[in-house]
Amino acid sequence: MTGSERRTATRAAIVLNVEYKRVNTFFADYTRNISKGGTFIRTDRPLQIGTEFVFALTIRNVPEPLKLRGRVRWVVSTEEATQEQPAGMGIEFLYANDDERRNTEAIVEKLMAQELGETLTQRLLGKKGES
Repeated sequence: MTGSERRTATRAAIVLNVEYKRVNTFFADYTRNISKGGTFIRTDRPLQIGTEFVFALTIRNVPEPLKLRGRVRWVVSTEEATQEQPAGMGIEFLYANDDERRNTEAIVEKLMAQELGETLTQRLLGKKGES
């Protein structure tokens, strides 16, 4: 699958620190894009496809990290990586309920607006006439 075929939502190019644990080992990597449905975590140590885990996104000007639950949907190994597609893992956000989903989507939209500007964010999210 190509990158565009794997995604169901528009992603924005934003750099965020990501922290997670795997078998008593703490990882601090980063993500370069995020959407309301998921993110791509750039790492040379991706988790296996199907792995569910909790991770925290450190967002500038937000006092507490955003804790999310996700599932690894696809992986780019270090052997497969290119400059255009670095090593890492595509993460689908998992929600306990609709309220959690709506809250996370609102935070992602706000983050995109802060980093990219309101006009570009609205265009990326398909909300051209909304404010």
